[in-house]
Amino acid sequence: MNSTIDKIAWIHLDNGKILSTRSRDKNAYYIPGGKREPGETDLDTLVREIDEELSITIIPATATYVGTYQAQAHGHAEGIIVQMTCYTADHHGVPTPTSEVEEVTWLTYADRDQVSPVDQIIFDHLHQTGQLH
Repeated sequence: MNSTIDKIAWIHLDNGKILSTRSRDKNAYYIPGGKREPGETDLDTLVREIDEELSITIIPATATYVGTYQAQAHGHAEGIIVQMTCYTADHHGVPTPTSEVEEVTWLTYADRDQVSPVDQIIFDHLHQTGQLH
């Protein structure tokens, strides 16, 4: 069994806040994104997942790699690790929750305790680099 969950995430910052989502029946916020499908590149996954979650179009040519982060996967058995490869990218459209997303919100570093473990690591990095207030 694969003990690493391979995910791609979109980091969208505005005025020191980060766009986050909460799925139905979940108690934590997540940076938008999701699992790679077989044969997909990072950008394929990014474009598909963000369209599925937020009904917006990522502009692939503008995607910039931010970093890859690992932590215990939220809500999974001990030892299951999530690896999150993060990108920023320009987009068309307004983030709108779809069927799998209950809430779209802007979070600050003060909200760090409300996000998944891997997102906490990303929040720390963005805060240390002055991007997340």
